[in-house]
Amino acid sequence: MTVLPVSSARSNLAAVIESAADGPVYLERHGRRVAVVVSVDRYEELIDAYEELEDIEAFDEAMADTDPTIPWEQVKVDLGWV
Repeated sequence: MTVLPVSSARSNLAAVIESAADGPVYLERHGRRVAVVVSVDRYEELIDAYEELEDIEAFDEAMADTDPTIPWEQVKVDLGWV
């Protein structure tokens, strides 16, 4: 794990980007973490994982729904498809 002050990251941006290929680079301002630089591959992995969790949550909510369902034939009629 790499931790750098924002001022150092600003003056060494190329090195920060290179370091992000090996793992996250935490940027600090006044001793507090304010940002993280990650590789594009890692960012996309995180987004995919987050979207998967959202899908699981939506599925769980749908399965917990006890409202009566509408038959497919009725849906098609309501939409004017038949």
